[in-house]
Formats: sequence, structure tokens, C-alpha cells
Amino acid sequence: MSSKIENNPSQVDVNKKIPCEKPAMVQLQIMEAYTQAHQQEENLYTREVACLSELYPALFRQIESEDIVVGRLDALPIGFGSVTSVGGVGHYCNFDKLDAFKAELPEEAHNRVDALLDYWKERDTRSIYFRQTLTETTLGKFVDVNYPAIATARLSGMYLDYNKLIDNGIAGMRQLIGDKLESARAAADEKALALHEAFLGCFDIVEKVIDHHIQLCVAELETTADLTRKHQMNDLIDALNAIRSDKPQTFLQGIQLSWLYSLCSGVVNFGRMDDYLGDLLVADLEAGRITERQAINYIRSHYRLIEARKTTVNGRVVVGGHGRRNPTTADVYCKLAIQAVRENKDTEPQFTLRIYQGMNQEVYQNALDAIGEGLTYPILYNDDVNVPAVMKSMQISEQDAQQYVPFGCGEFVLSGKSVGTPNTCINILKILNIALTGGTDFWDGQNKSGGTALLRPEQVTSFEDVVKNYKDLLDFYIDLTSKAQAFSYQVMNQEVGFLFTSILTDDCIGRSKALLDGGVYKLGGTNETYGNTNAYDSLAAIKKVIFDDKKYSYCELIEALRVNFDGYDRMKYDLINAPKFGNDDAYVDDIAVEMHEYICNGIKDSAAKVGMDSYLVVIINNQVNTEWGRATSASADGRHTGVYMSNANNPQSGADKNGPTAMLNSLAKLKAEVHAGSVQNMKFSKNMYQNKRMVVEALLDGYFEQGGPQIMVSVVGKGELEDAYHNPEKYPNLVVRVGGFSAKFVNLDKDVQLEILNRTLND
Repeated sequence: MSSKIENNPSQVDVNKKIPCEKPAMVQLQIMEAYTQAHQQEENLYTREVACLSELYPALFRQIESEDIVVGRLDALPIGFGSVTSVGGVGHYCNFDKLDAFKAELPEEAHNRVDALLDYWKERDTRSIYFRQTLTETTLGKFVDVNYPAIATARLSGMYLDYNKLIDNGIAGMRQLIGDKLESARAAADEKALALHEAFLGCFDIVEKVIDHHIQLCVAELETTADLTRKHQMNDLIDALNAIRSDKPQTFLQGIQLSWLYSLCSGVVNFGRMDDYLGDLLVADLEAGRITERQAINYIRSHYRLIEARKTTVNGRVVVGGHGRRNPTTADVYCKLAIQAVRENKDTEPQFTLRIYQGMNQEVYQNALDAIGEGLTYPILYNDDVNVPAVMKSMQISEQDAQQYVPFGCGEFVLSGKSVGTPNTCINILKILNIALTGGTDFWDGQNKSGGTALLRPEQVTSFEDVVKNYKDLLDFYIDLTSKAQAFSYQVMNQEVGFLFTSILTDDCIGRSKALLDGGVYKLGGTNETYGNTNAYDSLAAIKKVIFDDKKYSYCELIEALRVNFDGYDRMKYDLINAPKFGNDDAYVDDIAVEMHEYICNGIKDSAAKVGMDSYLVVIINNQVNTEWGRATSASADGRHTGVYMSNANNPQSGADKNGPTAMLNSLAKLKAEVHAGSVQNMKFSKNMYQNKRMVVEALLDGYFEQGGPQIMVSVVGKGELEDAYHNPEKYPNLVVRVGGFSAKFVNLDKDVQLEILNRTLND
């Protein structure tokens, strides 16, 4: 199918990637060695260890001058990963990057790159999936926004059980695995035996990575004349030597073991750091081994390493909330981490605070202070709503639900216990537009009904007919995407074991099974939905203008949409002025609630049909609301063809006219217990936030008490965004909340900037 826009195949990539520091020929040699290991090893798990051994520690970068925590990693066009933002999934080949890489090599080496391209065309994990999944007009490749639904294979959002790693250390983990290996040997279970041997091989890699960093620190020690730097390197050498043989006993040791393991595993979200590092931090502080200032500096260095990965929509660090082992020590980490975030002022990590009634108020007030300084962090999640919501949506116990963590743009998974990667996305508004016409997408003129029997426009006589058409087509796309989600796991499981991730996911070791082969406690998935509010507003406008007020016929509406309102200015005016979500207006809010629950429950109920424990909606828009808007035809809310769609559950920019309380009241009506995460943005002027702080706090408290699950607050100077839009050179460090992630405003596409600019500013 021809495309009218240029799509970005790597999801959201607003930050410039740091080039590999290795010479081009060295990069080529690493990729060739990786490919050879893949070619020679037949066993799935043995092959993975052999391939990873060619990457690590070879891909680790040099220590940088400000690093007091170490571990910087490159990614090549060929390698191993779990998400597209850092390279690819499983055994991956980024063909565009590999082809471009060829230009960096002497001509006599071009045939070597061609040989790699030929080999990986048949073996790249996502390519294998796409060849077997895609249809012509209904399901597209991630992120081809011409389609109403898109799918991919990836393993986003894995949070590892770092408590297990910290509690046991490398030696203890080897013992746990060794015990299961002996059981597998006694049972003559060859598959389990190979798996546990591969698990042990992973720790061989970790030890080599630690040794490599010891050597880097020794080299830094020998070349620096600065006494402070010498002390820093000696502390690192001691810490790295300690974690090679013993479980962590200090804060620095805990940071280093968890961080280096994270890099080897390929995960890009880093869990409840206050829970697994808090005890070590407080022990160091009480023993006088470090001061609070030194602790903050360690956290700052740690977070700068997360920022350096440039994952954009990932890099989550979660603190606070119910279910922590020692809330008192964890809260000490929380307070120092908030200060570190305030000093770093970076776009990553996506620093997330889980709040609840009775929490440490100093932590909460520090968080609000940070937001008031113009930071977009912490993001606030309401445990009093989210824990019971996760219990119901995932059908799990309260103890398990307390381990919920948002990843990426805001999807929920269980830390160390579940998979919930969003391998499917649907455009709620595009599907509505197709249903309104009886199957034709006015964007490109193609029929995208997928064979669903829909009423033609001339057959539609009531609003009930409109809703039935829409629900029938939604059912088709829900069924299509649920099957695509389940199949993505099957393909990945055939190609990779995700060994490092499996080791620290409950209960792969205990079950002697890899992550996607029955090892994970809860196998879930998520479906990203886009254009939600525009769809609800469109339905309300159709009901009001076409069927209640009878100002125009239904066929006249369809013609107006077909021609992008050209010659239909009066109709467009009436549609725009129909009730809009975000104003606490029951006319439209009731429609929003009905459709929200229909979509969420439909996707939720489809999980059992395809063999998953859960499959849930996430309403967590990143900039794809803008990208997909570019490929979505005019809609009945008065929106023109190609214009951005609303972000997540939020009102369409400028549509909320009745103030922030009314807007939050509308948002709170959408139940959290039927999905796996949603995001809400609020923008305050610096004047209101700083001078009317009690009003702002009361507003947030009321929203949370009504059932609001989450809020992302941005505080900007009035006129600041407008000036940055026109004079970007004056604002190189202005950070804004896009949707489920933060970014430097000047790095965003102009239409993404415009969407943010047009959001309501509460002043």
C-alpha cells in the first residue's frame, strides 16, 4: 500500500543517538562474530549465550570523566535486545542502519556487510514475525500509521527482580540455578538442563563485564593526577571486586551490580530502586561510610547513565507506594533521588512516584517542589486507585497488585512477575471514521472493514446504527490484534530465550522454563489505543447535531468528512461547538464512559481466547497521537484531515472550557479497573503553581480522591512555549511532557510542538 507520509520505523526517537565509539572495522568484526555464533549454535539457549558473549563486554564504552558509577553501552545494527528503541528485539538486524554503516567502511569491506544483510533478512526476529502476520489493508507494521491497527514483536517493559539479585549476589544466584540444574540432570530433562546451563553462562558474562570495568577503572586511576578522582576509582574498584564474589554490602555495590546486570539483560526500565537500594543506602549513611551529599552524587551519576541510553519512552525509575519491604529506608532513597533529579534536570530517567494516603509527606512535598521548578518529574501515580484497579483488571491478589509498575509511556506490569508488552496498537478514531462510511478509509480511499458487515451511509437511520457499526468494526480489530499479540510471543519464544530477563523473573528458575515458554508468572499483553477522546467527541457531535437537532442528514455529514469540510464551514462550526469531553458534561462524558468500557472490556475478554493471562488497553499516548493524526481523515468532532489527535484520555487541545476542576471530573469518570494504565497531562502557569500552591494541591487531592489514577504536571512560564516555538535557539534545555515521556521541546517535530502548545494552560 502506498504511503502518504514518511513513517518513523523506530517508534519515538526524538533524541539523537550517541554514535558507537568503536572504529567501524571493529564494529564489523563484532557483528560478524555475533553472526557466526548465531550460525554455528543450534540449541536456542546455547546460541543466545554464545551470541551475547560476543557483545559483552566488547560493546561497553570507556568511563567518562564525571562517572562515579560505571557502565555505558553501545548498540550496533546487529545484536540482541528486547525493544526497538535500543536496537531491536531478540536477535535483531536494523537493516537501514546496517546499510548506512556500509558507507563508513572501505569499499573492499562492502561485500562483508552484504553477506550480513543476506543472512539476517531471513533471521531477524521481527522480520520473521512480520512475514507471517501482516495483511494487506487492515493490520500494518509498527509504526505504519496508515493502517487502523499495527503490530510488532518486542519485549518492552520488563522489570527484573533486583531484590533477588541483591539478596543473593552472583554466588547465591549460581547456587539457586545449580540446584535446579542438578534436578534437571536427575530427571534427564534435556531442555531444562540446557536452560540452566545457559543461565550459568549468563553469570560468566556478568563476571567478565565486571572484570572489564575493573580494568577500565584501573586505567583511569593510573592516568589521572586528581586526588579526588583517584579516590573515586579506588572506591569503584573495591565495589566491583566485592560484587564479583559476594552479595552487595554497600550502596555503590548495589547500584553497580543491578546496573551492569540491567545492561547485559537489555532491559530499559529499572524498577523500584528505593526498594532494592534503600537498605544499603541507609546502612552506609548510619555507618558513616558516605554522606547524603555523596549518596546524591551516586544517584546523579547512576541517572546520567540512564539518560545516556536515550531510550526516550523508557528509562523508568519507580519509587514510593505500597508493597515495599522497608518503607522507612526506601523513603530515605526517595528524598535523595528527588534531589538528584532536581539537580540533573534531564529527560531520563522517567522518575515516577507512587503516592498513597498516609505516605511520607516530606517525600510528597519535595516532589511537588520539584514539579514547581519546571521539571516534568516526578510523575504521580495513585496507589489508592491503582492497586485495587490492577487487582481487578489482572485478576490477581492485593499482594501481587502492590508490585504494579508503569513502564514506557505508562503501561502497567508486575515487577519481576509479568510480561505486558504493547505489541499492538489501534487507532480508535480511524476505526470510527471507517465505520461511519461503511468500510472506506477516506485517508486513502481503501476499504478497511476486514469483511465486517457494516451499514452503508444511506442505510443509517439512527444514532444506534452509528454505534452498532462502530462496535462491530471495533470487535474485528480487537480480535485481529489479540491474535497478533499472542503470536508475537510464539515467534519470539521460537527464536530466543531472553535468558538474562528470565533469570530475574518469577518463576523461570523454579519452573525450569524460559520467560515466554511458560516461565513467567503472568503472561499478559497490552494494546495501545489512540484518538480515544476525538472518537468520543465525534460520537457526541453526531448524536447532537445530526440526530437530536437534525441540522444535517447523515449522508451530508459523510460527504463533508470526505471532502475535509471544504464548503461545509457551517456544519464544521456546529460540530466543533457540540459538547466536548473535559467539561464535566454528562452528554458527552456518558458516551465516553460507555465506549471506554466497551473497548477496554472487549480487549480484556479476548485474552483467554488467545492463551494469555491478561490483555489490556493502555491509553498512554506518546507523540504517536500526532503521527497517527497525520494519517487520519477528517472527523466528526470538527477536526481536519492530518491534524493531531488528542493525547491519551485528555481533552482535545483547547476543548476543555470549564476550568481544571471540570476537566479532572471528566477524567475521573473513566474507570481505571478495566485497563492497564492511562496518562493525564495538566499544564499550570508558574504564577498559579507557585503563588496558589494550596489551590493546586487541593485540585490534585480532589482528583485523586475521586478516583484519578495518575497525573503528569507541567509548569511553564506564560508565553514561554510560544517563544520557544518561534525562537528555539533561546530554549535549548526547556523540557516538556509530550505524553508518556518527556523531551527537550526544541527536539520535537513542529506539529508535536504545536499540539503541546495548544493544550490548556491553567493560570
